[in-house]
Amino acid sequence: MTTLPALMYHSVSTVGGPLRDLAVPPERLGEQLAALTGAGYRLVGLTEALDLRAAGSTERMVALTFDDGYRDFLTEAVPALRKAGAGATLYASVGHLGGHAGWLGRYAGDFGPMLTWDELDEVAAAGIEIGNHSLVHHPLDVLSAAQLRDEVVSSRDQLEQRLQRRVRSFAYPHGYHSPLVRRVVERSGHDNATEVGRRPHTPAERRFAVPRFQPTPDHTGADLVALVAQTAATPAARLRQCAQPGWRMVRKLARKAGRDLT
Repeated sequence: MTTLPALMYHSVSTVGGPLRDLAVPPERLGEQLAALTGAGYRLVGLTEALDLRAAGSTERMVALTFDDGYRDFLTEAVPALRKAGAGATLYASVGHLGGHAGWLGRYAGDFGPMLTWDELDEVAAAGIEIGNHSLVHHPLDVLSAAQLRDEVVSSRDQLEQRLQRRVRSFAYPHGYHSPLVRRVVERSGHDNATEVGRRPHTPAERRFAVPRFQPTPDHTGADLVALVAQTAATPAARLRQCAQPGWRMVRKLARKAGRDLT
């Protein structure tokens, strides 16, 4: 059985404070990509990786994904990916394009501005797969059915109409999903989706909950090569997975009280 490690990046920058681990500096990203290719991995976007595995490829691959759609993806990540000969999938939070990451509250400005529509088109023209990261970055598994459908369908429609490209991949905001969320994502036209997971994807698993590892600014190139070489979930990752139904109930109750817990 050939596993597929996938990586989840966010901003390509340097920040301090509680969001530090979501930003990998450009020079560190370059080091990580060089180490992976040096170790013999082919670096591609998520949909391409899944298609290759479905076609029977046993090639050593790592799927690269970037969430949210910060402008630094165009200015910093695209050159680093080009230098490494790598592909990637960028998940755009459609309702925030041209603005800031409002779901981060007082930290919304830490990663700088989001891509504009024109800049997102530049990213797509550079050969990067554009995926859907919903409309306004809500945790989808606590929304009503009508809100859920609007978040998923409206964002995909806008991406396809504005970019004139098919959108196949979806990333669950904050990583949260449920059977209903997965059904809506699939029925709206996506053919794969990704969570957090912190473990490799296996061919026997569903394509609508592909797990990803999260690189941090503290991961050297060698550290990242060791991370993607893992063949099974760690005890901590399994514990998080088991806790999800209970945590979802807590978040639903909090939402009824006017609070969003992420």
